[in-house]
Amino acid sequence: MDALGSQSAGGIIESADDATPVVLRAMQGADDVRLRELAGALVKHLHAFAREVKLTEREFEYGLDFLNRIGQATNDAHNEAVLFSDAIGFSTLVCMLNNGNAGSTETAAALLGPFWRANSPRTANGGSIVRSPTAGAELFTSCQVVDPDGRPIADVEVDVWQSSPVGLYENQDDTQADMNLRGKFTTDADGRFGFRSVKPAGYPVPTHGPVGDMLRVQKRHPYRPAHIHFLGFKPGFKTLITQIFVDDDKYLESDVVFGVTRALIGDYRRHDSGEPPASAVVAPWYTLNYRFVMEPGEAVLPTPPIK
Repeated sequence: MDALGSQSAGGIIESADDATPVVLRAMQGADDVRLRELAGALVKHLHAFAREVKLTEREFEYGLDFLNRIGQATNDAHNEAVLFSDAIGFSTLVCMLNNGNAGSTETAAALLGPFWRANSPRTANGGSIVRSPTAGAELFTSCQVVDPDGRPIADVEVDVWQSSPVGLYENQDDTQADMNLRGKFTTDADGRFGFRSVKPAGYPVPTHGPVGDMLRVQKRHPYRPAHIHFLGFKPGFKTLITQIFVDDDKYLESDVVFGVTRALIGDYRRHDSGEPPASAVVAPWYTLNYRFVMEPGEAVLPTPPIK
């Protein structure tokens, strides 16, 4: 027997009770301790799931086909795997377990979602991220990034992305310019940045693939409440991935991807009169003020789910 075979031998399975321990023994040859822990726990939980629900062969085949369809529905402009993780609350669970004192408190972090793109256009503070005609109420944001002690953090690169008022990201909509409603900002000496945009709208997640099938059979709506995404990056600080929700959205308590926490509901303040923040602004317009907290830690950018 070759080296690989001798390392992977776990024993002969004679009954269903043998399956789990035999597989676990076969996997112990991995040098990476964390890999052994993760793979072993996954096998134990999957096997326990099959036993608990008495999984039928037909259900097993359907499950495998569902996973295959997730991969087949993923392309450069759409990530069905991220959407599936979001729609079963797994993304939010992982986010909360890794932020907010390891899940013991609410966190300002949130799931990345399936629409972040790298290389957003660098934009001056106060500049507009509206890059093609986009109808909707104008929005002016004023934000600050601080550390846990409230001290401003300068030179944070902040990616911003949002849907249009019709509920589509630019990669979903041929009428929008490339990188419309996306931008990258750098905080100043006081940790501040801001930009001009339009008030976002809620939108349905894509339902053309297996996730849409799942939502339909579960009789769930596909809508997300309106929000803007933010990603803060600076060496020496844990990368902050979050989104700030519009406070009057009707889907706040039923977000299809379970992304809303109290800390993430912003004050999108409507203005029907008064001096606008810029010339030629027609009422109503909105303002958003928000302070982000970044924790000391490792700065790691996520893998973009789409190109």
